[in-house]
Amino acid sequence: MQEVQAKHRIEKLKEQIKKLNYEYFVLDKSEVSEAVRDSLKRELKELEARFPQFVTPDSPTQRVGSALLGRFGKVAHLTPKKSLDDVFSEEELQDWEERIGKFVLGPSRNEKIAYICELKIDGLNITLHYEKGKFVRALTRGNGVEGEDVTHTVKTIESIPLELTEAVDLEVSGEVYMSKKSFEKMNKEQKREGEESFANPRNAAAGTIRQLDPAVVASRDLSAFFYELGKNSLHHAPRTQEEILKKFQQLGLPVNREFRLVDSIEGVLKFCKHWHEKREKLSYEIDGVVVKVNQKDLQERMGFTAKTPRWAVAYKFPAEQTTTQVLDIIVQVGRTGALTPVAVLKPVFVAGSTVSRATLHNEDELGKKDVRVGDTVIIQKAGDIIPEVVSVLKNLRTSEEKKFHFPKKCPVCNGHVEKPEGEAITRCINPGCLAKEREWFIHFVGKKAFDIDGLGEKVVLQLLDQGFLADPADIFTLTEADFLQLPLFKEKRTGNLIAAIEKAKEVSLSRFLFALGIRHVGEGTSQDLAKFILGETKVSPTSSVSASTSSASTLAPLPLAALAREPTRPELVLRKTKYIKPTEIFLAMHNFSIDEINAIEGFGDIVAQSVYDFFHDEKMKRFFEKLRKVGVRIFSDVSEKKTVLSNKKIVVTGTLKNFTREEIKDIVKRSGGIIQSDVSAKTDYLVCGEEPGSKLARAKELGVRILTEEEFVRITNYE
Repeated sequence: MQEVQAKHRIEKLKEQIKKLNYEYFVLDKSEVSEAVRDSLKRELKELEARFPQFVTPDSPTQRVGSALLGRFGKVAHLTPKKSLDDVFSEEELQDWEERIGKFVLGPSRNEKIAYICELKIDGLNITLHYEKGKFVRALTRGNGVEGEDVTHTVKTIESIPLELTEAVDLEVSGEVYMSKKSFEKMNKEQKREGEESFANPRNAAAGTIRQLDPAVVASRDLSAFFYELGKNSLHHAPRTQEEILKKFQQLGLPVNREFRLVDSIEGVLKFCKHWHEKREKLSYEIDGVVVKVNQKDLQERMGFTAKTPRWAVAYKFPAEQTTTQVLDIIVQVGRTGALTPVAVLKPVFVAGSTVSRATLHNEDELGKKDVRVGDTVIIQKAGDIIPEVVSVLKNLRTSEEKKFHFPKKCPVCNGHVEKPEGEAITRCINPGCLAKEREWFIHFVGKKAFDIDGLGEKVVLQLLDQGFLADPADIFTLTEADFLQLPLFKEKRTGNLIAAIEKAKEVSLSRFLFALGIRHVGEGTSQDLAKFILGETKVSPTSSVSASTSSASTLAPLPLAALAREPTRPELVLRKTKYIKPTEIFLAMHNFSIDEINAIEGFGDIVAQSVYDFFHDEKMKRFFEKLRKVGVRIFSDVSEKKTVLSNKKIVVTGTLKNFTREEIKDIVKRSGGIIQSDVSAKTDYLVCGEEPGSKLARAKELGVRILTEEEFVRITNYE
């Protein structure tokens, strides 16, 4: 980046951050998440480090807090307030350790440094003044030099003592916060009164503290934790941060008890990882861990920069939202011919991984959000969801951004595209489009389909480029000699992949149907279709087709429902260890009428037509025959008896200890349950692992029963 560009970008960033800070700290409102503000501040800090000539005293990186609101009196802090440097990764924590080691210990590095780890409470920073043990004043952080006098509201918080156990003068700082339960209750009351809801507990706490009526504050159930000692008249000054926290407890000040003293940066990392995974179990919000050098004498030797202590940092948990710049916009063609605009991004770390691309969904969404090449955008990635562009920070535009014009022809085959009336998706209608063929192969081997371990997108594309594959059935004919011709393939890797392909020849019925890539047939629809094929599903009550006419038992030549129940032909009974051939499925589906398919509960005209057309395609008939010849065998994943999960709608979220999420979904299907992708009022259970994200909050809001992994195992009797 040139100097002129850097100067302009720095000014734009400062302007945007000041605006967001004013909304966040003063108005207690938030258009964006704190992670987005952090991302912008981090970019500004990095640019100012590269171009120090453009650092100005009014930069957000050079100041603490924000401008005062003006409604309350201003009072000077006895000890100026400092901010903490943020770190976002293990590497940055280790870099910080390296810096303090060189700074304090010198080249010998013989002395060990102990660290105190404290949860970073997502609340409002507050400072209390006590005189001879009596509470006299409460101040907000303000601008770091002086704060707002909010004594009248803070004194209503029950957890804050009005008198200490010792008659000492004391300046102490901490965090006022609102519990998750109190936040939900308050927002319900706000909604009932027709008032605007708060975006998060931090904003709710800040807005409450700035109320003019103390009775309002008393009704909202705020709490506080304290962790920082300022000016004081203590007879024996604490020598460590651990002693400070214990002294606060003796004085009657509330302290978060989840702090831990560790003797290495590895211990710090373990503590951070533990609470990143367990934070949902807390009754209050945290967004990271504060790490401090424990010894006060070492803190004094290290001192401060103009803004921050050198002896402490705030480790921020990986954000689900962040900001970055759009370097380009491209259009990808999917297996159904869908044209999807994708933003090529300046690589950025979000939700635990580095992201360089994000979906823009479709042409309409692209236009609605007005995303342009060169824009600064907010992106998000939760759990296993594909990264997406949330919105554009238009205040950061420079007039050099370029609008993107959606292509009028397929960018891969140059074929015709069409956008059916009532649909948001533009599609390539060329049946021979190479992109559609390639995407089908990738879909076929994916985790929710045949799930061939080691056969990822790159390997599939290499096999296609080498001419080894004409259709996905050819995957099951590959030999070691074929793989050894590919780059980076050695004997061990090749042997593992051949074994994985052989194992994948046995596949459940619903996975098999999903792998076929039938348009409009997703994971849940595949399961519904599997039940229909086996005669174990309901038909729509609005359909003119009766349940008896929709049963596969009336069809020939090999009706699957009859095969599943026919005791005189045990070799064809669908059980976990007995299999059926792909051609038998094709023949049975070929004999269903479109009305019978349309009668499946939840199906509509569009889905039914798509399924009907698929099983009346001669090309597909040959493909199923080929799958039979290469040894693909299908077993039923539809429950043969009533279980506790039968017909229950279930969502799986988070990271599980003993199962992958796909394995849990398979168990649900085999137990007769129905997998959903999102939580709704119709959801019966949420199976919840660690780091569950927004689905857990949604389930609690709707009163959906939440199952831990252990509870799921217990009720399904599955080991």
